[in-house]
Amino acid sequence: MDWKKHCLYSNEQKSRKAKSSHLGVSCLFEKLSRRKIIEAALSFIENVTANANEVQHQVLGEILRRNASEEYLQRHGLTGSCAREHKIFRRLIQIVTYEDVKPDILRIADGEKSHILSGHPITEFLTSSGTSGGECKLIPSTSDDFD
Repeated sequence: MDWKKHCLYSNEQKSRKAKSSHLGVSCLFEKLSRRKIIEAALSFIENVTANANEVQHQVLGEILRRNASEEYLQRHGLTGSCAREHKIFRRLIQIVTYEDVKPDILRIADGEKSHILSGHPITEFLTSSGTSGGECKLIPSTSDDFD
């Protein structure tokens, strides 16, 4: 190998090594950040499963707080601060079927703009497959449902 080729070859090797070490560092950081993300996700999952009852009460409380002024909850006596209490909610609102809320859903579907079921505007209706009773059901949806 003559000296020109040797210098060229040597410089290419140095360049490759520099690039690969730079990529190696970048890959290392990427692996570390992925690991931290995975660890944080696993920690979150462990927390919500270990404290599922408490987490569910918090989520229900937040939903009720956001919708405390809506017609459906007021009709059932859930207003203001009592809307945040899961025990009061359980006592005042029994298990509900689609048929129980169908009149409210149809009012919304017919264009009524008042806040009947949700504090967020109903932006569209999804439909069920109709396998549970032979008839499709309208399922109100808000833009937040897809965020």
